[in-house]
Amino acid sequence: MIRHGLQTLFFLILLAGCAHAQPGETVQPNGAEIREPVTILVSVDGFRPDYLNRGMTPNLSRLAKNGAFGPMRPAFPTKTFPNHWTLVTGKRPDNHGIVGNKMEDTARPDEVFRMSSTDPFWWDQAEPIWITAEEQGIRSATMFWPGSEVEFDGKRPSDWWPFDQKLSNDRRVRAVIDWMRRPVEIRPKLITLYFDTVDTAGHFYGPGDGPKLNAAIAEVDERIGDLMRALNALDQPANFVVVSDHGMTELSPMRVIYLDRILARDQYRLITDGSYAGIQPLDDNIDAVRAAFVRPHEQMECWDREDIPDHFQFGKNPRVPSVFCLPEMGWVVYQDVPEWLTGVHGGHGYDHRHPDMTAFFLASGPKIKKAGQLPIFDNVHIYSLLAKLAGVEENESDGNGSPFHMLFATQK
Repeated sequence: MIRHGLQTLFFLILLAGCAHAQPGETVQPNGAEIREPVTILVSVDGFRPDYLNRGMTPNLSRLAKNGAFGPMRPAFPTKTFPNHWTLVTGKRPDNHGIVGNKMEDTARPDEVFRMSSTDPFWWDQAEPIWITAEEQGIRSATMFWPGSEVEFDGKRPSDWWPFDQKLSNDRRVRAVIDWMRRPVEIRPKLITLYFDTVDTAGHFYGPGDGPKLNAAIAEVDERIGDLMRALNALDQPANFVVVSDHGMTELSPMRVIYLDRILARDQYRLITDGSYAGIQPLDDNIDAVRAAFVRPHEQMECWDREDIPDHFQFGKNPRVPSVFCLPEMGWVVYQDVPEWLTGVHGGHGYDHRHPDMTAFFLASGPKIKKAGQLPIFDNVHIYSLLAKLAGVEENESDGNGSPFHMLFATQK
């Protein structure tokens, strides 16, 4: 009788504890919450895979050791906005519509897309994973990500911050931690976190093993460590997917292609320049522009939009400029050389197959098998990985998650 009474008492205590649980929440017999893993997508903009080997990323190295990591091939062009949109939609720029950091559309002839543009018109050719998650009842939160401020048919992430480059990396991480301290019913299950400081340092100082870039790498790694420690203190398991959007190569004022030496600037409209040039002929001189640009050049190739080589998988979207010029790696093309280009700097936007443009990938967490370094794969597959980790039913995409099948082999 005593034993039966103790069993009954234990059951009543357990039942009382469960009565305080929120929907979707489970508790231990002592009343402590058993948290489900959160999926956190982290972008370290401009982080080359070889940065992991510089001995200043103990937190990223720890995640890599316990999960999977390796090189990742970005989409072309190897620019920030096209690739960040590829990562969260699973589509290449030709198919998601963000074909550059700066672009035009004939449907809006008097407008120019810039990196501050949040008009849904520019973004709605593909749906990002946080919107799909919200539609399926999975709460999302974005601590910065290109496109995360855009409203899709009245929908946004449940929590989002407008981008402010002045907001410190520490403050960005603390915002994520604050989200994870919430009650389960308003706690996100899918989070994005964006760091731009490594890319900024790479542009200013180049990708070499120098103190300024290395300090930026170490600082971001420390902030990721802060997040890991805070989640551990909350007993909050997390599946981390850490990515970059592109690599970085060294630039020099000795490697400049001057557009004015090819054709006078008043003969065409320059859409964008730098690591590539997008040129729009004026209505009355299409043949002259083609004759000047679409021919052999030293250190540069130019094509009509429809003739861009197939391996770039780029040029079908009408937002791609009519004439597209791509310099050799490390060369830049300008009408007016920017004032900052006076010494060694860094840049990207080049052929996505070149090792200097290779991006970084890392995945680690309770749902990820310890798999070591993976062979290189295209970044269109990241979308499928995120969907599987976060429990999102994915939309049609250009990827399929095939590089990650082995990561779930021992999943319980």
